[in-house]
Amino acid sequence: MVWCGTEFDLNREVNNGRGPVDFKISFGAGDKSLIEFKLASNKALKRNLEKQVAIYEAANRTWTSVKVIVIYTVAEQLNVEKILRELNLMGAESIVLIDARSDNKPSASNA
Repeated sequence: MVWCGTEFDLNREVNNGRGPVDFKISFGAGDKSLIEFKLASNKALKRNLEKQVAIYEAANRTWTSVKVIVIYTVAEQLNVEKILRELNLMGAESIVLIDARSDNKPSASNA
């Protein structure tokens, strides 16, 4: 409902020839951004961050993207931080980390 009545276009699983990107948001043909979600447990996470989104960007003729990584465990968090350091992406605005761990925050019913 956020997009209702706006001039923005939101499409899911857009496949422009090199595989489907999770979301493509555009404001006309010249202003496009991609959003790709990844689980921190994905064994190919490093390769995906290095290459996959860049391929999607080229296929969609944009250089703007956001990579969202969902983290469920301490081990995953440490691995993601290691990968981001190796790729020089730690603190990058294009990377969003979602802390979905259940062991570091109280249940809402106990708050």
